[in-house]
Amino acid sequence: MNQKRLFLNYGLLVFVTALWGLNMVMIKVLVEVLPPQTMTAFRIMMAGITALILIVLGKSFRRLSKREWLYTLLGMLFSVILHHGLIAVGLTMIDASNASLILALVPLTTAVLAVLFLGEQLTKLRTIGFILALIGVFFIKGGSISNIQFSQGEIIIFIALLVQAISFIFVKKATATLDSKQVTTIMYLVGSIGLLIISFITEPKGVSEMGSANIYIYLLFILSGVVATGVGYIVFNASIQQIGAGKTAIFNNFVPFFGLVFSAIFLNETIKSSQLIGFLFIVAGVLFGTGYIEKKWAKKHNRVNNTSKKSIV
Repeated sequence: MNQKRLFLNYGLLVFVTALWGLNMVMIKVLVEVLPPQTMTAFRIMMAGITALILIVLGKSFRRLSKREWLYTLLGMLFSVILHHGLIAVGLTMIDASNASLILALVPLTTAVLAVLFLGEQLTKLRTIGFILALIGVFFIKGGSISNIQFSQGEIIIFIALLVQAISFIFVKKATATLDSKQVTTIMYLVGSIGLLIISFITEPKGVSEMGSANIYIYLLFILSGVVATGVGYIVFNASIQQIGAGKTAIFNNFVPFFGLVFSAIFLNETIKSSQLIGFLFIVAGVLFGTGYIEKKWAKKHNRVNNTSKKSIV
């Protein structure tokens, strides 16, 4: 890949992560006005339809095997129904900035689950990463032992990040043989139906209440569903194919940063110094805990060794 195309890819990734940070703010506004579960169902449905249009235009749709259906539906259950449903409920209870910081732990939680269930090696550097992330959570809660008490909303967001991390294991298995865009499309479309059925039970008047907001709210609703969630994930998945999963995943660390910035700008939420310190520890924890630093170190070490061998010859 040439430099111009690489920088364009990086620019798109920064734009997408900024959009996802803003999306946390948009969802916070939406759940304050619209019924959370019903709104989430229709928002995810819009994202699924957007993704479907894109893969139909790209002619990348094919039939799934039983194994692919199993992993895709399990990914849908954890990533769409549970994760997005819990996010909507959690954001009615806590600030968007706090939720953004908690969700920054998703890559690290995924790495922990990979060690536990996929047999990946737990190295010293990864252990350091896990410890750094825990220190980050300590600072998010104010940097005091007496402050380590989690509200109901924070617990719900923690569960949301856990189920999303679990979903990545199933998505990884599904995308081993299936195009990631098709997996995303099926998960969103089928998952949105599941969310809608749940909303009929939890919010009986939810559909009728969806028509009670002003035009500004519906513009945010469309922007969140179509652009941030639908197009955003398509661009992100395409970047994984272009520059690799490792480099792409690093950009995920921008999401909580933008979440903090936009929460302060649009919601007037106060960002504490302890939260910023916690964010830095979490980023460091993710870099170490996901194996990124380890891979970079090994690659540099091998390059030095190869150069030395050539010099000797």
